[in-house]
Amino acid sequence: MVIVKYPFWLLYRIWFYVLVALPIILLFPILLISISREKWYPFFFKLARFWAKFILIGMGFNYKIFKEQVPDINKSYMFVANHTSMTDIMLMLVAIKNPFVFVGKKELANIPLFGFFYKRTCILVDRSSAKSRQAVFLRAQRRLRQGLSICIFPEGGVPEEHIVLDEFKDGAFRLAINHKIPVVPLTFYDNKKRFSYTFFSGGPGIMRVKIHQFLQTEDLTINNTKALNQRARKIILEALSKDIKL
Repeated sequence: MVIVKYPFWLLYRIWFYVLVALPIILLFPILLISISREKWYPFFFKLARFWAKFILIGMGFNYKIFKEQVPDINKSYMFVANHTSMTDIMLMLVAIKNPFVFVGKKELANIPLFGFFYKRTCILVDRSSAKSRQAVFLRAQRRLRQGLSICIFPEGGVPEEHIVLDEFKDGAFRLAINHKIPVVPLTFYDNKKRFSYTFFSGGPGIMRVKIHQFLQTEDLTINNTKALNQRARKIILEALSKDIKL
């Protein structure tokens, strides 16, 4: 039975990349215009949300979003979530309407087509370089001053398959405290099952996401960074330990 699934998994992976590339090719001129000025980023973000929905629906993913609290479209936030799949980017774009900028690893900029826009709209980080990490803070600060939000997967990468949730890096929480913006934890329940980094795995089905209560930072100082980090991680870890119906 498993042998029969191998051709499906191979074609399913290929289909994913077709879905990633197709809207970019068709909308290339409009996308190019939308990234030509930083102030037009909210328009680019709307196109990115369309792209994300196109991929998730095309892959047969029926996403369901549960909100304990709804982000104010006119405010900035720090969005953080567990990281298990390439589809985390798409699900985050679908779940959140507030225009936000991803902070992500620079290696993704090497992906054809996707990488062209990724490196021009996201904040890239080389985690092995202290200079690069400092530059991330400066770019994120500028984006926050423009009224945008920031999204970081604080595990710093995709953990090995057997790890439910890796330790969180402090950067997202330090930045949130510095700018006095709420931290919004999100839990992605099914992305690893639907489309993990294990090549021969996955398939259509439900993708559940939960937007948790916001963690306020107004009264916090930089000394509270680790405590805020641990609070956010505990919320997501506890959510992952429970099989909920949304």
